[in-house]
Amino acid sequence: MKYLVTGSAGFIGYFLTLRLLERGDSVVGIDNLNDYYDVNLKLGRLKELGIDDIKNPKSDKYRNFIFKKIDISDHELVNTLFEEEKFDAVCHLAAQAGVRYSIENPRTYIQSNAMGFLNILEGCRHYNVLNLCFASSSSVYGLNQSQPFKTSDSTDHPVSLYAATKKANEMMAHTYAHLYGIQASGVRFFTVYGPWGRPDMAPMLFSDAILNGRAIKVFNGGEMSRDFTYVEDIVDGLISILDNPIKPDSSWDASHPRTDISSAPYKIYNIGNNHPVKLMDFIEILENELGEKAQKEMLPMQAGDVVSTYADVTDLIEKFNYKPSTPLQEGVRAFVKWYKEFYADKEDL
Repeated sequence: MKYLVTGSAGFIGYFLTLRLLERGDSVVGIDNLNDYYDVNLKLGRLKELGIDDIKNPKSDKYRNFIFKKIDISDHELVNTLFEEEKFDAVCHLAAQAGVRYSIENPRTYIQSNAMGFLNILEGCRHYNVLNLCFASSSSVYGLNQSQPFKTSDSTDHPVSLYAATKKANEMMAHTYAHLYGIQASGVRFFTVYGPWGRPDMAPMLFSDAILNGRAIKVFNGGEMSRDFTYVEDIVDGLISILDNPIKPDSSWDASHPRTDISSAPYKIYNIGNNHPVKLMDFIEILENELGEKAQKEMLPMQAGDVVSTYADVTDLIEKFNYKPSTPLQEGVRAFVKWYKEFYADKEDL
């Protein structure tokens, strides 16, 4: 199979690309390498994939991998990419990430997450790529407080523009599935962590502060919980979905429409650990692995944030026997080991 992985220099994109390459698939990875966070981290991931110089698209480690610096919001470049490469499937992970950042930089999210995804959908449509898996987010559940979050739950009350763009992506994908038969599977990720993680996420932010003698920011007085999911477990779910393109659901009833199924080849999945952890418990595990105690600055709830996330992954279990297998302590230990090695020669992030 020949895959397009957008956001291949990103956290999840890197691990998915690596898994596909190691099982023998061909991958074209694209990323705009923006400076939302440290570009050196993105370049480090690419180096692990055999890309030492982004001007040279061919990997010196995996002959079945090439990388191109492309911004998905550039329609002409994306169209040319689809025309030249003739993909069998697409996993679309590129996006402007970050809930809090979206409050200060809203236009960036429309350009990347809405226009960028439209360009990917158009590429699939015009070049007959029917197998599409795309990233959504647990943030779409918004004000919903029913736990665990089910894909059949309402997602009509987002609390950040980031979440709103991800909700829009789901609706755009359904439209293209209905009109053009694109087999579109969306995945709502739940608090992904692990080696090579993003610096704007809690594990990196907390580790940097703790090891450099600064207080960590603990929002909502610590009364938060997250369904922390190890990145390799996330990739297990993605691979299962990519290997099994969705088909229309025969149980669809237009007179009683459900949000989790469709007469179009379209499906939304949660990918999470199915086991929420209190933020203070996560901090304690991280302290133990770092060998340092955290100073804590207790702060109120942040705009656009939610108190708790908890994934119902029944669909993945029933369809693919999916079961996250990485205990939090083991995953945090792997993260800390990588973190200390990667930042060994750096005083700060």
